[in-house]
Amino acid sequence: MFGIGIPELIIILVIVLIIFGANKLPEIGAGMGKAIKNFKKATSEPDEIEVSPEKEKVSPSESKEKESSK
Repeated sequence: MFGIGIPELIIILVIVLIIFGANKLPEIGAGMGKAIKNFKKATSEPDEIEVSPEKEKVSPSESKEKESSK
């Protein structure tokens, strides 16, 4: 796995612990878990098809009549 063994992981975890502190680690873990879950959900869902009504096409003469009636 990318050449990362147990000693490297321990060093990375110690650095993270020093930078963020023990109190922030659960919050960071929960945030990472939610991010991964949302990413997996987004990649597994089918693409949504946008269905929106088209705007009415108004000819220039009709738009002038509407403006003049105001």
